[in-house]
Amino acid sequence: MPSLLAIALALYSRSVLLSLFSGVVVGLFILSDFSFLATLSATFSLFFSLLSEAWILKTLAFAILVGSVMELLEKSGGIGGFVEYMTKRSKLVSSPRSALMVSYLIGIVIFIESSITSLIAGAVGRPLCDREGVPHAKLAYVCDSTSAPVSSLIVLNGWGALLLGLIATQIDSGLISGESIEWLIKSVVYNFYAMSALVVTFIVTWFGIDIGPMKRAKLPSSHALLKISKHAPMHYMIAPIVIMIIFVFVFLYLTGNGNILKGSGSSSIFYTMLSTLAFMYILYVVKGKMSIRTYLRATYTGAKKLFTIALILLLAFGIGKVTVELHTGLYLASLASENLSMYFLAAVIFMLSSLISFSTGTSWGTFSIMLPVAVPMAVGLDANVAIAIGAVISGGVFGDHCSPISDTTIISSLASDCEVVEHVKTQLPYALISGGIALILFVIFSSLSSS
Repeated sequence: MPSLLAIALALYSRSVLLSLFSGVVVGLFILSDFSFLATLSATFSLFFSLLSEAWILKTLAFAILVGSVMELLEKSGGIGGFVEYMTKRSKLVSSPRSALMVSYLIGIVIFIESSITSLIAGAVGRPLCDREGVPHAKLAYVCDSTSAPVSSLIVLNGWGALLLGLIATQIDSGLISGESIEWLIKSVVYNFYAMSALVVTFIVTWFGIDIGPMKRAKLPSSHALLKISKHAPMHYMIAPIVIMIIFVFVFLYLTGNGNILKGSGSSSIFYTMLSTLAFMYILYVVKGKMSIRTYLRATYTGAKKLFTIALILLLAFGIGKVTVELHTGLYLASLASENLSMYFLAAVIFMLSSLISFSTGTSWGTFSIMLPVAVPMAVGLDANVAIAIGAVISGGVFGDHCSPISDTTIISSLASDCEVVEHVKTQLPYALISGGIALILFVIFSSLSSS
């Protein structure tokens, strides 16, 4: 009920902060046996505990520092130089399609961390989309539909580390045998939603297909177009972005003690943003391009702009914790019948994982809930275990992709300067098409593997 309330209110009222907070309070009201005083105390305790967790603080700081980086990029004039080069000098971007394809390709190439992928794709694509009159909602769709799907397919990142750990527990329990890495590679082959999302996004981008609410998406305002009027050498934009990519790898390596797969995502993106700001200080201030006063003012202004996004993320983490305490995911998983046919097992696992991920706003939480459920179900029915694991991964990404309380949804909206609710509404039809394709593929491949 708390998850449904938050989602319904968000879509109806367009106030994400109010919706998420309402969902948190209702959930705590239920957990507190419907006591108002106990609910009040639990609310304070919840947010105190959230703000006591280092990874949450680093993620919130990352969201705020993104604003500082974006503001400095605009103030430097590097964005104007980049747009001029892409549209006039090289003429690589001359249409809405080519403007979006730049972000699509960035989303494919940068797979190390979904948040950074969305940020860079949005940062590079936004001025180009403004120049070509592409709605920010469509850019947000491209950013969101490449970042998480690619990260879940090319698992040389935190996604792979989590899945390897969850698969290892199933091996230790004796349900399956072999190596975790072998099972992960076999399972990724069946990550049908991520594959279909990438293909559908490419088709939509290439042919300019607008369906449903996307037809009515807001066009870039004249204010947005004015932001790219200042021109400077484009390396003022490109250099910080390249440094950002490099630092993500460096900090994943350092926080993982030499193993990128074991690196901390929250620490890496936080330290990356701090290092990028330091690099921008050297590039802009030390070299005389910008005064210290302008640098500090831009840093503060950008951070202030995204403070609301940080609050939304905090509330999203809050409702995620409440749904865990209410055992929402376990309850939904228990609804699956043990008498399912093996032909439909993967499809049911995919739908359950999607529902859990959509309700809780977390793909990683869904993996943690559903893998220990899916593997025993597949073993018990003598079904293909790799397809079952692939269905969990696909469902986790699909539900997270559609949910307005998901942190990846929020960050993609942030990167593209698009309202969260508009992003959810405009993206949903495309995500449902990709989800429908994945569902059919799970039924087909389950039948083929058991024949």
